[in-house]
Amino acid sequence: MIQFINVSKAYKQHNVLENINLSINEGELVVLIGPSGCGKSTFLKCLNRMNDLVEGCSITGDVKLDG
Repeated sequence: MIQFINVSKAYKQHNVLENINLSINEGELVVLIGPSGCGKSTFLKCLNRMNDLVEGCSITGDVKLDG
């Protein structure tokens, strides 16, 4: 299982994601759909930590894998 608990992401002072809470169980299929610029890729980048070293980017909350 993977859990997103109150995950928020901002670039400088612009909030991109706010308080995302989601649990995905093993074997479940999840599809992210939405218009361009709505935060799909930004949400996925919370998993692989691609923005950890990006200046002005802040991520808060927890992402837990198997607890």
